[in-house]
Amino acid sequence: MEFKHPTLSHIKTSPLWQRIHDSGMQTLAVMGMTKNTGKTVAMNHVLAQAAAAQVDIGLTSIGRDGEDRDQVFFNPKPPIMVWPGNLVATARETLQRAKVRWKLIDSTQIDSPMGEILVVKVLEYGEMEVAGASRGSDQLKVIARLRQCGASLVILDGALGRSHHASPAIADGVILATGAAIGGGIQDVIRKTRDRLGILGIKQADDHVKAQCEAVFTQGGVGIWDQDGKVLFLEEIATLNAGAKLMEYIDAKVGTIAVSGAVGRNLWRALSSLAERHPALTVVVADGTKLFIENTDLLIFQKLGAKLVGYRGINLTGITLNPFSPMGGSFEAAEFLQVAKAAFVGYDVCDVVLEATSNEKIKETGEVA
Repeated sequence: MEFKHPTLSHIKTSPLWQRIHDSGMQTLAVMGMTKNTGKTVAMNHVLAQAAAAQVDIGLTSIGRDGEDRDQVFFNPKPPIMVWPGNLVATARETLQRAKVRWKLIDSTQIDSPMGEILVVKVLEYGEMEVAGASRGSDQLKVIARLRQCGASLVILDGALGRSHHASPAIADGVILATGAAIGGGIQDVIRKTRDRLGILGIKQADDHVKAQCEAVFTQGGVGIWDQDGKVLFLEEIATLNAGAKLMEYIDAKVGTIAVSGAVGRNLWRALSSLAERHPALTVVVADGTKLFIENTDLLIFQKLGAKLVGYRGINLTGITLNPFSPMGGSFEAAEFLQVAKAAFVGYDVCDVVLEATSNEKIKETGEVA
């Protein structure tokens, strides 16, 4: 079935797209707090805005998206709507179900459970399922291939419970979609979203600390320095099992610890024990996507006097809101937007559906709603 796409001249430039476009970013990740928080709607908004601005788009996904129903709760979900000229990197199997005509452009030689990841050019407006590479190293290769094929902005579609695609090592900017589907009332959603932002938004290390830890994040592994900057330990060991090694230095005058990989519960317990003994401790992680802890853990860590920073900082381009929940407990859209804007001062917060609806009312009546 061929879809007739909206008249591009009727698509008004949104503040969210203006921020993306003005930043000059080359890679944008779109991630959701959970299923049904409006990630696909936010992504479709960006795709439509890019089409109107005549920006060459590359699109891929971590995992799978664009299917008729989500694969966790089996609720109906909005499809990914692609535009003529879009370059899409997706698994071979998904192309058999594409509801648009497409042209094969390139192969990546990257395998996935649904077949090799191929690069195709979309020839018409319509629905498309997208399933891309799951590993970060493969994602970087796919992004490079999309750029080689002509994409000036690559959009990465996120997946439930996985955020490494939002790492600044992969994406220049991130859109976080949140909404009523998280559960509870508006204030519950605000609190849960703020907790997530607390983890993703850890500050970037200063230049001195970055220079001290550069070898760890270039080569991988763990580094430990004393309070005078002297190296106590610097090796390429797996961070997942680094807790025991760190505890060997519990009695040393530890000043800085850098870990290049994921920080899970066991490693975090070791870091917290060291922070109790050394209140001025600075811990450096690659970025907020490497932290698999709760925001309360971070707050307790900071109360000890310790500091947690990222070797790279995540650029949160915007927060999008979805007041609707298929599980029940939806919000009034305007109220949700007002409360969220007040709660997330310093962040750009929007509801792209409410914004589009308001623009339509203005167009029809000539009056500002």
